Amino acid sequence: MQQPATNASAGKIALIVDDLFFAAKIRSAAEAAGRKTQRIVSLDQLGSELLSDPPSVIFADLHADRVDPVEAIKLLKSHDKLREIPVIGFFSHVQVDFKRRAEDAGCDYVIPRSLFSQIVGKLVNGDLTSLPDRLERSV
Repeated sequence: MQQPATNASAGKIALIVDDLFFAAKIRSAAEAAGRKTQRIVSLDQLGSELLSDPPSVIFADLHADRVDPVEAIKLLKSHDKLREIPVIGFFSHVQVDFKRRAEDAGCDYVIPRSLFSQIVGKLVNGDLTSLPDRLERSV
């Protein structure tokens, strides 16, 4: 699988993650890789802060309650400055509707939580080769 060139290995990682276990796992891996994380807690923050200081990649828990991840993805993908930032969504494999909704919103990669948990160390280092092919979008 050939992944498109991205700048996912530099800069901060934005998190749309409520689950404390996954947030801690991501932060720990990011810290070990020398990367900073920024937790997104509102759609307003998503628009304002990410525009002024865009992350290199966004991890979105598709089960998050604080920020609707589908609305966040739609907002990101509708903005010229944020559209090209890879968004990696993860979901419980038994709730396939979450996967479909995220893909429809424009999420670049949608993977089960179990896979995300296994490869988070690679992802924070910008290695997207463990992901399925990036979904193609017409702009």
